[in-house]
Amino acid sequence: MSKAKRNGGLRFQPTGGTRAPQVPTGKKQRLSIERLAGDGRGIAFFEGRTWFVSGALAGEEVEARVLNAHGKVVEARLERVFSPSEARRPAPCKHFDRCGGCNLQHLPHAAQLELKQRLLAEQLQRVAGVVPEQWAAPLSGPEFGYRRRARVAVRWDAKARKLDVGFRAEASQDIVAIDDCPVLVQPLQSILRHLPLLLQSLSKPQVVGHVELFSGTALALLLRHTAPLVEADLARLQAFCSEAGVQLWLQGEGQPAPANPADTLGFTLEPWNLELAYRPGDFVQVNAQVNTAMIEQALAWLAPQADERVLDLFCGLGNFALPLARQAREVVAVEGVQAMVDRAAANAQRNKLHNTQFFQADLSQPLATSGWAAGGFCAVLLDPPRDGAFEVVRNIAALGARRLVYVSCNPATLARDTVELVKQGYRLKCAGILDMFPQTAHVEAMALFEVG
Repeated sequence: MSKAKRNGGLRFQPTGGTRAPQVPTGKKQRLSIERLAGDGRGIAFFEGRTWFVSGALAGEEVEARVLNAHGKVVEARLERVFSPSEARRPAPCKHFDRCGGCNLQHLPHAAQLELKQRLLAEQLQRVAGVVPEQWAAPLSGPEFGYRRRARVAVRWDAKARKLDVGFRAEASQDIVAIDDCPVLVQPLQSILRHLPLLLQSLSKPQVVGHVELFSGTALALLLRHTAPLVEADLARLQAFCSEAGVQLWLQGEGQPAPANPADTLGFTLEPWNLELAYRPGDFVQVNAQVNTAMIEQALAWLAPQADERVLDLFCGLGNFALPLARQAREVVAVEGVQAMVDRAAANAQRNKLHNTQFFQADLSQPLATSGWAAGGFCAVLLDPPRDGAFEVVRNIAALGARRLVYVSCNPATLARDTVELVKQGYRLKCAGILDMFPQTAHVEAMALFEVG
């Protein structure tokens, strides 16, 4: 909540009148929801303020409870529906009303896809003034049981002398106790079900920072601890993981490390007969099925030929670079984090791909002076983080690529970068959404640009 400025004990007000009283947290208000915002919340207008109501749908008459307010914006949570939308469905997860994870469960999956498609189209039209020559069908998989990675919040309540284990509540530091999460892959659901009792049984549970769960070529549990674990607690954790068939990874002040040094973790890309190793903390797409479909579509759109040199920017562990290397003459892959570059190079060697080169570079800076850019490329693939690739695309035409596939996790920065690509003579040939995170409003997209 915003606060008036203070100076010497005096409270100053803006010129031209007194400030309107702020809406108090916890206040309940009846509202008419007009439409959905980009993050899936319902938008209402009341007494000169814009209300964002999580859990509400367009056309509904609702009662909402204020979570916080600042200026003319009020953030609220649905408390009651007086007149429900025809699109509303009962949320499949019993924790939906409190958990801050999946905010669109009350909307059928087909309607979720329509919302994400509309949000992408609106960003491209409003920011870049373009419409793709062709819309691709959404890439989608199962709407539940898809997440192969999860972070579990843990907090020691000193007053109650108990350990809270679960997921964060919406707009709060509160932890919602979770014993079942339907978006997790089944093996992780089983671990999650037994995790609270395990952690609460430790003799010093207050040293547990958080826990992460992983499913890939193996199951893994990473425990972040803020002080050394006592031997009895370490033994208890190892016994649990051994019985559950789960690798135990630990992280104190340094990097995550397996309790058993021989343990390795990875994921497979079956259409290309590839296995990529990673370590907890590395970026890995959480939805294995959509990830595979995304790579297949990217390769189909980019259409690398056997005699072509291809550039993969923001390459990470080699998620795109290694499949590309199965088709192209040469793949140059670039990433900002040296540890990821090293792991991607090791993944290429492990998979006996010798037509790849991996480089570290600051991709927030122009590429022209980079040695690896010499010689140009026939095609480029970009998979940047949420802030996009503005500096990269500003002069990307100089690399000579006539085809460019942009994989985006933020339609706003994709639209912004589209403006720069259009300036350089690229046209938006095709675009579509990637439903990487069903039950949430998070939108991923893919766009194909071509010269001429």
